[in-house]
Amino acid sequence: MVIEHDKMRSLAARMTQPEVRGRSPWADARRRFLRNKAAMTGLVILLLVALFAIFGGQIAVWSNEELDFSVMGQVATMGQPSLENGHYFGTDDLGRDLFARTVQGTQISLLVGIVGAGIAVIVGTLYGAVAGYVGGRTDQIMMRTVDILMSIPYMFVLILLLVMFGRSMTMLFLGIGLISWLDMARIVRGQTLSLKNREFIEAARATGVSTWRIIIRHIVPNLLGVVAVYATLLVPLMILTESFISFLGLGVQEPLTSWGALISEGAGTMSYGTLWQLAFPLFFFVITLFGFFFVGDGLRDALDPKDR
Repeated sequence: MVIEHDKMRSLAARMTQPEVRGRSPWADARRRFLRNKAAMTGLVILLLVALFAIFGGQIAVWSNEELDFSVMGQVATMGQPSLENGHYFGTDDLGRDLFARTVQGTQISLLVGIVGAGIAVIVGTLYGAVAGYVGGRTDQIMMRTVDILMSIPYMFVLILLLVMFGRSMTMLFLGIGLISWLDMARIVRGQTLSLKNREFIEAARATGVSTWRIIIRHIVPNLLGVVAVYATLLVPLMILTESFISFLGLGVQEPLTSWGALISEGAGTMSYGTLWQLAFPLFFFVITLFGFFFVGDGLRDALDPKDR
């Protein structure tokens, strides 16, 4: 009787205790990401760069197209950074305010990187998920097509597209995004092969759910972690590509500018002692790339800590 009484008391004590709720995998990943100092540093850097791109134009005294005739042609002596005349970053060799042009270059480079990566992620994810889930001859044809496209020089195709169809922002978005989805397709296809025979996929297939609905509702949501990590690493690649194209003079056209165009102009005037023309756009270019790399590494470690 004593033993029965003790059991009843312990059962009653357990029932009165507050229920312990388990954490979801996403909550654990968020906690690991927030504890990653490098990732948080990269996130803060990206937020500051984004704020500079959004609100920088509001504190600029000069517009990006306005010419200051008092410093035109005298960059080495009068176009240096100064708070008095409103040229916070100095001027270029044509007397245009470098602060305003750096703001515009930041906006365009970030836009190209994000939009290009978005196109690559959408096309690559859908293509790889379809190839991996359908399998068979369809998978073989789709992936051999990817192999053939990957054998074509990426930069050559992009330059050829810009030369044939003109140097426009739309062509730059499409050219960078539609060529960069190949690696994403291969990654997603491999992950889909490991998911297609899981129990929840078999249950959905047994209940008569269509193939396209299974891909959209069951396969793709379970790939969000891998896609998010690769997307954060794809954005700096897009920015690097756009900057290289603009450095060659095939990117955005005047009066628009980007980091690559500003760096190219700064490199051309280094011999005159105007290092600020190169230093400021190069600074934003470098810290943004580091920020994306740190955030991407942090997401990878947070979502799959066993690979650390």
